[in-house]
Amino acid sequence: MRFLSLLCILSVVLLSNCTNRNGKNNQKTAVTIATLKGPSAMGMIRFIDSLNHVENACIEVEIVNEPIQVRKMMLDNKADFAVLPTTMAAITYNKGLEYKLIAIPVWGTLFLFGNDSTITCWEDLRHKKVHVMARGMTPDVLFQYLLKKNGIDPQKDITLDYSFPTHIDLANAVAAGRAELGVISEPLVSLVIQKNKQVRAVFDLNREWEKIQGSPIAQTALLVKKEIIEKNPRLVEEVLAAYEKSSLWVHENPDSAAVLIAKYGILPNARVALQAIPGSGLHFVRARNIRSQISDYLNVFYNMNPRIIGEKMPDETFYY
Repeated sequence: MRFLSLLCILSVVLLSNCTNRNGKNNQKTAVTIATLKGPSAMGMIRFIDSLNHVENACIEVEIVNEPIQVRKMMLDNKADFAVLPTTMAAITYNKGLEYKLIAIPVWGTLFLFGNDSTITCWEDLRHKKVHVMARGMTPDVLFQYLLKKNGIDPQKDITLDYSFPTHIDLANAVAAGRAELGVISEPLVSLVIQKNKQVRAVFDLNREWEKIQGSPIAQTALLVKKEIIEKNPRLVEEVLAAYEKSSLWVHENPDSAAVLIAKYGILPNARVALQAIPGSGLHFVRARNIRSQISDYLNVFYNMNPRIIGEKMPDETFYY
């Protein structure tokens, strides 16, 4: 009931500001949230479903497959709120896009997965081949960092293979046995398990990171236009509250959440969704409360490869 009451307040706020981008009333959705198909959309699924039951609600959640699609929406002025990997959020800020980081809704979801049963410790990875999606992107840099911290030289002691260009390609390769070891994330981990019962999690990279860093992986960022903060701070707070409540509801009602996740096509069926929820890192935390933690996370990537966050560390105005 508290969530629905919150949604009603949000709807009133949105409806009272229902103008399109040309300033005309009630002609199109005034506010767009661009999110990613996966944990980000899973966490806001109750919010998404409730909005679809509000007549003429002036908000739309658009679910896309890849971060680059979200970034294009931002560049085209079509995303008022946006969900991106935190490293890419730093890049957009450093390139001058006027968005601020307001929350971390998804924490570490990465695993080293495969069918090689001989690996019991990091040393066992020496001279192995591990498939990683996208050279220089977050999973690659993060995995290389963990290798180094565990005494494995990524350039000499192990072969990193980038022949599968997307998360889906790599997950399918692991499921089909074409890649013995791969760095993949939830919810793809659960999809792989559904297809191939012989594969297993070799390392939970999120736990391995926390052992070293003392804090979890601040993997995914929620951003909002600076203009909206200035013109309608109440709207920002209502969206934050609704997303936070939705994420909590998913954890408290995983069976119902799994049905909705399948209903909106985020995952193919409720069974996979139910299996994926616990490992999907759904924990909504406002950025203002964890600035130093986010900065420490980005600093690891800056030291490994400055280009992955846009050549410099974001300053304090990055945060809301």
